[in-house]
Amino acid sequence: MPIADPVIATHGLSCHFGDTVAVDKLTLEVHRGEVFGFLGHNGAGKTTTVRLLNGILAPSEGVARIFGRDPIREGSEVRKRTGVLPETPALDERLTARENLRVFGAIYDVPPGEVDSRTDRLLADMELADRADERVGGFSKGMKQRLALARLLLHDPEILFLDEPTASLDPVASRLLYSRIRELTHDGRRTVFLCTHNLAEAELLCDRVAVLAHGRLLALGTPVELGHRFGDAHDVSIDIGAGQAGLATRTVGGLNGFEAAVANDVGTTITVSRVKRDSIPNLVQSLAMAGVSVYRVTPREPSLEDVYFALQDDARSQGAAP
Repeated sequence: MPIADPVIATHGLSCHFGDTVAVDKLTLEVHRGEVFGFLGHNGAGKTTTVRLLNGILAPSEGVARIFGRDPIREGSEVRKRTGVLPETPALDERLTARENLRVFGAIYDVPPGEVDSRTDRLLADMELADRADERVGGFSKGMKQRLALARLLLHDPEILFLDEPTASLDPVASRLLYSRIRELTHDGRRTVFLCTHNLAEAELLCDRVAVLAHGRLLALGTPVELGHRFGDAHDVSIDIGAGQAGLATRTVGGLNGFEAAVANDVGTTITVSRVKRDSIPNLVQSLAMAGVSVYRVTPREPSLEDVYFALQDDARSQGAAP
């Protein structure tokens, strides 16, 4: 359960590479215990932001704080408490899974007496215990990603930066990784900063999301909040009387402001696309006045995908997105 304790805070954070603005005056807070989605197209500034927050890059202007610390001046202290899983994690494929974790434990100064016990526990958690002593070169992509997540957790970081963690994974491997990500924050101690352009993944996993275009923050909130704020049009499913599909679709087609209705195969339900919430009563009234029997009206709430593309379209119209 997220609590209002910001472990990440930025104010006016910017990063320029010559004339290219990778991150543009980014201001946000991420709370302890939440899965925070950082959404944007390729080149939106997601990976650059992660590098800024971990002290790998220095900002051109603005401020970033991790646990109240400056990641540039206090980078070593910050990185003791954070972990980064890049999109293509570098594992030594000549070594076994167990050996990979032992090497990483030495790099991160995990107490020698704890390395083996942590390794065994994490391999079991990632369902890799039976492959612990096999070389990683023979692992599938999903197994490698789970091993990379185990390696990330070996020094017990409080903030996990995950960059496209399910890229190129099959649905079964993705589902297993999703369950592990949800488990990471169940006690409220860890925070996950999830960079992704997989909108279904973000809607499933994230407590809050930030939407970016060319390094600029477009919106921030829970998926439900953003749906209410930016997804002003709904697909509406309406159950009607048998044999009335033709009458219903003709009635909708004759109304101003509504897209043509589509009937289902048995003709007992019609779907009207992109209906504004405050127009739904007028739509139902018009159908009833035309003699259509209306039994149930089911608006589909805007999804995160609907919100995302609405925001990107608006940014594009203003010249802020590709």
